[in-house]
Amino acid sequence: MSPEFLITTFLVVASPGTGAIYTLAVGLSQGGRKSLAAAFGCTLGILPHLAAASLGLTALLHASALLFDLFKYAGAAYLIFLAWQVWRDKGSLSLTAEVGERSSLGLVVKAVLINLLNPKLSIFFVAFLPQFIAPQSTTPMADMLMLSAVFMAMTFVVFALYGVLASAIGHRIAARPGLMIGFNRVFALAFFALGAKLAFARA
Repeated sequence: MSPEFLITTFLVVASPGTGAIYTLAVGLSQGGRKSLAAAFGCTLGILPHLAAASLGLTALLHASALLFDLFKYAGAAYLIFLAWQVWRDKGSLSLTAEVGERSSLGLVVKAVLINLLNPKLSIFFVAFLPQFIAPQSTTPMADMLMLSAVFMAMTFVVFALYGVLASAIGHRIAARPGLMIGFNRVFALAFFALGAKLAFARA
């Protein structure tokens, strides 16, 4: 496994995105344990994209503008819905003290949906991972699964770290309601911006 793959994968995973923002929001509002559930859900959300890439469905998605647009707009709509939910101070992403904790299962399901409805992940598996599979390899599928496993492991570790670090300062933020509302607004705007960016993405 090349150092280039590890470095590039880390940069892709660590860069701000929907999963990272979701995990940070959960860590701030519900603590480290629940943020681990969010990180786990974001990691699980990668599996359908991996399966689609392995079966060749992603190539079809990449080639078909209609399919890509349908998938893209569904993901964008979901992100904008999350933005509205956070802005109105509801749901598991809320950062205000009055909102009760949500179940770990609910957090996992929402995290899976966030990554499931992101067509860029599917394109990533087609355009990025094959570059690190040797042309002369006799086991390209096994090589892709190994690279994907590394990508998923790194995703979980980085997102979990984000969530735990966020939870470490959560109690300080909880004592300042005005600051918490400000964080609510920031996360809502971030989800809206990501949704809008996804809506205008090209295959």
